[in-house]
Amino acid sequence: MAKKQFMLLASLLLVLSVFLAACTGKDEKDGAGEKDTSKDPGKDTEQTEDGEDAEEVEEDPNAGLDFPLTVTNTGDPIEGGELNFGLVSDTPFEGTLSPVFYSGAPDADVMSFFNESLFAYDGDYLITNDGAATYEVSDDNKSITIKIGDNVNWHDGEPVKASDLLYSYQLLGHPDYTGTRYTFMISNVEGMPAYHNGETTEISGIEVSEDDKTITITYTEATPSLLSGIWANATPRHHVGDVMTGEVTMEELAASEKIRTSPIGFGPFKVAKIVPGESVLYERNDDYWRGKPQLDSIVLKVVSSASVLEALKKGDIDLSSVPVDQYLNAKEIDNIELLAKVDLAYTYIGFKLGKWDAEKKENITDPNARLADKRVRQAMWYAMDNETIGKELYHGLRFPGTTLIVPVFASFHDASIETPTYDPEKAKALLDEAGFVDVDGDGFREDADGNELVLNFASMSGGETAEPIAQFYMQNWADVGIKVQLLDGRLHEFNSFYDQVEADDPKIDIYQGAWGVGSDPDPSGLYGRTAAFNYTRYTSEKNDELLAAISGEQSLDTDFRAGKFKEWQELMVDEVPVAPTVFRYALTAANKRLTNYSIEPGTDLRLWQWGVTE
Repeated sequence: MAKKQFMLLASLLLVLSVFLAACTGKDEKDGAGEKDTSKDPGKDTEQTEDGEDAEEVEEDPNAGLDFPLTVTNTGDPIEGGELNFGLVSDTPFEGTLSPVFYSGAPDADVMSFFNESLFAYDGDYLITNDGAATYEVSDDNKSITIKIGDNVNWHDGEPVKASDLLYSYQLLGHPDYTGTRYTFMISNVEGMPAYHNGETTEISGIEVSEDDKTITITYTEATPSLLSGIWANATPRHHVGDVMTGEVTMEELAASEKIRTSPIGFGPFKVAKIVPGESVLYERNDDYWRGKPQLDSIVLKVVSSASVLEALKKGDIDLSSVPVDQYLNAKEIDNIELLAKVDLAYTYIGFKLGKWDAEKKENITDPNARLADKRVRQAMWYAMDNETIGKELYHGLRFPGTTLIVPVFASFHDASIETPTYDPEKAKALLDEAGFVDVDGDGFREDADGNELVLNFASMSGGETAEPIAQFYMQNWADVGIKVQLLDGRLHEFNSFYDQVEADDPKIDIYQGAWGVGSDPDPSGLYGRTAAFNYTRYTSEKNDELLAAISGEQSLDTDFRAGKFKEWQELMVDEVPVAPTVFRYALTAANKRLTNYSIEPGTDLRLWQWGVTE
């Protein structure tokens, strides 16, 4: 079975490579990237036409995955210098450069060079007192007092104030806020629900000192998420405009040029020039609170997944992520070294089960959704061969997802939970049990009412493997009798894909997405009843109960919290609003001239220390 699945993947990739070569007019010599897609990713040789040599020379795809976390160059950096960063994306970055309003990962990457959290984080992703602000938690764990350092200034020279952090909370909780970050850690602030509902213009649980350098935030209930999930991004009220005085509306602020083309932060580099969607020039912030950064400037430029390796090889970019399907080619580039760690992210298949009620600001599950029967969702999970995807296509750099808590959170990810693995016969049995049987003998099942069943599958474009993976999953489902077609007959660009998913496009039945989960393992922001990011729109009383327990005061006891995490993971495995497909290594390529660079947890990137030795 594994060999059959691999041959399916190989044939899909071969068809794609021929198509790409025809479209680009490149021959085999010039189209190395396309040519290599027809290889068996787990082998050193090209696959023969019949694939018979696969068993003889196949390597262990999980071998050699002990990657370094820090560059090996320990030389003294030159004074100044410029570093070129490649933002790997097959679509322009959107340019919503505010932690309050952004939604896409590319914008987060753009912000990371000029925007900075008030706190530093340790290796367990907990805040420390080593950042721009220090903190002290009350004895009852319900209040945190934050003091901003005296030498912390915005890029325009204005001091960062406690009221700038207050402003972020005022924006996030504002009745007109339509973004996705009104999460438990915001709503749990004392007085926030009344403010959010428009009953008052003050947030009673937040107090700012007279000198505007200290802020105290009091929560309705103590939560274990305080030191990992607290909102710690200030917003420069004086720069972007004040919603509270009516100087600007929420809608105007989100679209403001002050956010999109001339944003400021207090990080080690400041924005000098933005070419919307394409590139950013950052210049050194000589007034940086930690001291003058080593580099003179950083240039961020968008590079496609198809061209990133060539850009690295030529030295056009010094640092970038590397698509894991290009790992074997990346290993052969002499002027770079590869770093990697298990990512705070997972890929998944989501099942559309309801709608977002914008007025109530909550998810409403539809009991009559096409995939309301969880047995059908379970069957579709059993039908997916994620192990073949990870081993043969991603060289072991992706591995089957099990639960919705990533393995990085070792205290809460429960590897003992039995989760679906590739088993077509089990999938067929579940579908039979649900009454989804082939009535007309065409090889595809009808639904429980005997109606034709054709599911629309939304998936993103990007990279040479996007189409083959989508087709592979559709074939997996076809093998158990479920007919699935791509939404509108094609893959969708990143921004338009999420626009449709967020809007609950009624044509979408299932979709393939990915989450970067951040430093706080609490899943409420992705799967809670009031979470706008809960794109499946799944809700249940049991889910509410467990999420409340995970973030509640009793969970200050780590053992109690771990138990609730286990129960929640078991619930989601049983209910399957989403089916995790793969966890992954995040692969980074660094030019060998780069020094003082590390991806080790707790290093906070340390941008001000980056340097180049030539």
